[in-house]
Amino acid sequence: MGILKRAISADASVVAMAVDTTDIVSEIEKIHKTSAVTTAALGRLTTAASMIGYSLKNKDDSVTMRIDGKGPSGVLIAVSDYMGNVKSYVANPVVEIPLNKHGKLDVAGAVGTNGTLSVIKDIGLKEPYSGTIPLVSGEIAEDVAAYFATSEQIPTVCGLGVLVNPDLSVNCAGGYLIQLLPFASDAVIDQIEKNVNGLKSVTQMMTDGITMEELALKLLDGLDPNILDESEVKYRCDCSKDRVTRALTSLGHEELEDMIKENTEKNITTDVQCHFCNKIYSFTASDLKKLNKRI
Repeated sequence: MGILKRAISADASVVAMAVDTTDIVSEIEKIHKTSAVTTAALGRLTTAASMIGYSLKNKDDSVTMRIDGKGPSGVLIAVSDYMGNVKSYVANPVVEIPLNKHGKLDVAGAVGTNGTLSVIKDIGLKEPYSGTIPLVSGEIAEDVAAYFATSEQIPTVCGLGVLVNPDLSVNCAGGYLIQLLPFASDAVIDQIEKNVNGLKSVTQMMTDGITMEELALKLLDGLDPNILDESEVKYRCDCSKDRVTRALTSLGHEELEDMIKENTEKNITTDVQCHFCNKIYSFTASDLKKLNKRI
């Protein structure tokens, strides 16, 4: 389980979040059996989703982030609820490519740069709010900041990091998000720039032992900040037999009849696997017949 801390400046013109997602990204590696670079890429996106999700207001709100950069990892998806709990998926979990020119995992190389980042917020409106931008770098943090600047007109600084051990386990993972409100003064903006320029990388700060409360306050240093609130965040998939049943029902009579026929002839079950947690839900021909009668 991770911890997320949110801080606010004394004049309420800037809010900062810091989150430790080490346990969450470890769970991602275990579930999806990702290679090192894919763990880093999906871990970064999931960390960002957790912080954006925590910014939502209502308990039924959720945010889905989707990156399709045309790289070898394929599509990456991360979903968060309003408390910052997340689940995620990657099309190709194992990607083996050389390190980048800095000798680090080449996240941009795995994700690709010739594609888009989409953010879909389901906040109880008739239609979900959706914004899509071209990828800026494929490194994800810069892309998140560009999304907010372009689609929501919110000046944003984002930092994300995942450190993977040689045995593919996760050493540490986390991130931060700083967002300025429209009435932020030039002096506040200058102070934020100074603070950000003085930061080490997310993984280096975490390796050095910084807590999320210390990091959230450090981001707003010089602005008399206070901790606003906090949340325990975890990897949580909300799939269920009922949800899968509704999905099967939506297929209609004809397709269900075909499935029933195949199950009966081959003496097999229809297995539906959740992309986010790999749990399998099995339906016999008898189960499908009962579903078909409900339609």
